[in-house]
Amino acid sequence: MLTAALLGGCALPQSSPTPRKTSVYQNERFNSDETFSRLFDGSVDETCEAARRALLSQGYVINSAKSGLVNGSKRFQPDGEVHVEISFNVVCVPDGKNAQIATAYVSAQQDRYAIKKSSNATSIGVSAIGSISVPLSSSQDSMVKVASETIPAGEFYDRYFALMQKLLREQLVEQ
Repeated sequence: MLTAALLGGCALPQSSPTPRKTSVYQNERFNSDETFSRLFDGSVDETCEAARRALLSQGYVINSAKSGLVNGSKRFQPDGEVHVEISFNVVCVPDGKNAQIATAYVSAQQDRYAIKKSSNATSIGVSAIGSISVPLSSSQDSMVKVASETIPAGEFYDRYFALMQKLLREQLVEQ
């Protein structure tokens, strides 16, 4: 009986504190050093045109280009069963006196898809021969979104802004 009590005591749940999950929004810093925006020496239309050309030069498809707004996307397939899509959103707003300069706010989202295989099985009964059933199986593949995230600030945006700046300078020289 003593052994049973000792073994039973081992099975009692331990009272350890469960780790608290931090909500995603708690990690939002809202610091002024974020690099999702840059100031450009061009008007809103000139800056957004440079943004559009930067995306086009890298193989992005422009989904929408309006005054002050550019949306583009590009698809990748890093391996046979994974598909990745990057979507860019660029908003250009006027800044400075007489709106001769503009700020471009850029955010890119990466969506990851994977192939999901689902199988279907069917049986056929033939009454003339008797109760014979033949299993028929088929599989169907479909792409399922498995992850989605905003690409964090850093080198990715720095490279994009540098290309935008280069294209804007070239555009202004041509005028």
